[in-house]
Amino acid sequence: MSGVIVTGPPKADPKDVEALAGYGVATVHEAMGRTGLLGSRLRPVQQDTRIAGTAVTVLSWPGDNLMIHAAVEQCGEGDILVVTTTSPSTDGMFGELFATALQQRGVRGLVIDAGVRDTAELRAMGFPVWSAAVSAQGTVKATGGSVNVPVVIGGQVVRPGDVVLADDDGVVVVPRERARQAAEASEARERKEAATRAAFLEGQLGLDRYGLREKLAELGVTYQTWETYTRDGERP
Repeated sequence: MSGVIVTGPPKADPKDVEALAGYGVATVHEAMGRTGLLGSRLRPVQQDTRIAGTAVTVLSWPGDNLMIHAAVEQCGEGDILVVTTTSPSTDGMFGELFATALQQRGVRGLVIDAGVRDTAELRAMGFPVWSAAVSAQGTVKATGGSVNVPVVIGGQVVRPGDVVLADDDGVVVVPRERARQAAEASEARERKEAATRAAFLEGQLGLDRYGLREKLAELGVTYQTWETYTRDGERP
């Protein structure tokens, strides 16, 4: 497998990245029309952590972390390393030594559709990671791949310089051209949710706030007393 290392790709505006950093993955995903999620396979190795940054992408051969070494050189302040493989892999391709090198360069975290190891050390050093697996299985450094090319994770395309957000709910990608729009839409959604939260605290039901009683009627869902329900031969 040959490959390419692309240098100096365009990146989202840092101001837009920081604006998005104030919102959760679920909020941004919903605000963008329920798009951008990188699937449910990617889970955090830590809890109560949220990061946002610009993607440096890696396409590697499974069980081979050579291109992660190559990618470190391309990483800088505010980046998030995003790694996938040419076919499914759960090998532990990333650990504490990689994290040390990336942390020194100002990288905010790792998203990898493969395995990681040294998870206790990663938590202790405060380097956030989202991975598809945790495995002590070692890797080799033998096959070429690519850095800073578009990659696909969970059916979503991640390009170098796109915004990546990750928290306890998962990982979402925002195309760099849509970063400002996504931040504005997320702010609007937060305002709407705040109003709904206040209404729920006052006792309003979602059935009424969202007009769902009419939807139930349209679907033919009826209300019956327990006596009627059991008299008509139904059983709990």
